[in-house]
Amino acid sequence: MPTRADSATNPHDPGSDIAGERAAEVLTAATEPIELADGGATVRVGTASWTDPTMTAGTVFYPSGVDTAQERLQFYASQFPLVEIDATYYALPAARTAELWRERTPPDFMFDVKAHALMTGQPTETRRLPKAIRDALPAEIADKKRIYARDLADELRDEVWRLFMEGLEPLRAAGQLGSILLQYPRWFFPLSQSREEILAARERVGGHPVAVELRNASWFNDKNLDRTMAFLSDNQLPFVMVDEPQGFKSSVPPIVAVTSPELAVMRFHGRRSETWEERNVTPAERFRYLYDRDELEDWAPKLREAGRQTRDLHVLMNNCYANYGSTNARELARMLAELRPGDG
Repeated sequence: MPTRADSATNPHDPGSDIAGERAAEVLTAATEPIELADGGATVRVGTASWTDPTMTAGTVFYPSGVDTAQERLQFYASQFPLVEIDATYYALPAARTAELWRERTPPDFMFDVKAHALMTGQPTETRRLPKAIRDALPAEIADKKRIYARDLADELRDEVWRLFMEGLEPLRAAGQLGSILLQYPRWFFPLSQSREEILAARERVGGHPVAVELRNASWFNDKNLDRTMAFLSDNQLPFVMVDEPQGFKSSVPPIVAVTSPELAVMRFHGRRSETWEERNVTPAERFRYLYDRDELEDWAPKLREAGRQTRDLHVLMNNCYANYGSTNARELARMLAELRPGDG
C-alpha cells in the first residue's frame, strides 16, 4: 500500500493511514439512513463490498479481532445501512448464504445485489456454474472455459434466473433485498432489442425492483439521450447514476436523473483513468481512488435534488480499495445529513 509520502504526488491514492485519519473525523456519519432536511428520499450510503482483500487486510477497516465472515458483516452493518453484493455476478447465490446474511444484520439493513453475468449478456466461468447446469451442457459447451447465455438452451437460461432469485429469497422475504443491479456491458448498444431485454429482465425477477446501469456511452449521446431517459422513465426503471473517469469511448457522463418514484441509485467508481480500461486488473486496482472533499461536495447537492424526486436513494462507493470507499461513504453521508435548503 502507498505510504504517507506518496500523498504529496497523488492525493487520490494517499494510503490507508491518511484515509483513516479522514474517516476518524466522520466515524459515525453513515451508521443510519439519512432523512433529508427538506423532505424526499430516505438515503442509504454504503460500499460495493465488505470482503475485498484490501479492505479486510490488517485493521484498514475492521478492528483487531474482527476476523470471521460473521464478525465482519456484523461490524460492517453497524457502520452502514446498505451494501452491494458483487459476488453474485460471478456465482449464483445460495439460499443458505443469504440466510446467514440476514441473520447477521439488523432487519432494516439493505442488500443491493448485482445480477449474475449471464443475466446481462456477459460471460461467466463454466466451472462456477451449479453442477446441475454444468451436467446439462453439451460436451462442446461444457469444455469451454467461459460461456455466454447464448450458449445455453432456453430451459437452462430460465434455470439461471430461477436459481438466482431462489438464492436471494431469504433476503426478499425479510424485506432486506434492495435493488437487483442490471449492469450491462460496453457492447450493449441502444437498440430496440436491448430495451426489450431490459424489460424482460425485470419480468424474470418477478417484478422485484431492478436498477439499470448502462456502460456504453452511446446511450447518452445527442441522438439517444432523450430516448434513453424516456424509456427508463416511462417504465419506471431506476437509472444508475455514475461518477467515473471521463474521456474514454466507454465513459458514461455523470448525468443526474431520477426515472422512478420509488428508487434512485448512485455508484461512485472513482476517477482512476490509468486503469479504467486496462485488462486483467483486480476491481480494487481499477477503482483505487480516494475522492477529495471538494469532489464529494460537488455531488452532495445534486444527490439531494435527486432525493427530492424519489422515495429511496441508494449511494454506493465502488472505490473499494482498502478504506477508500468506506472513508468517502462516511464523508458524503455527513455532507448529505448537513445539507439545508438553498445549499449548493
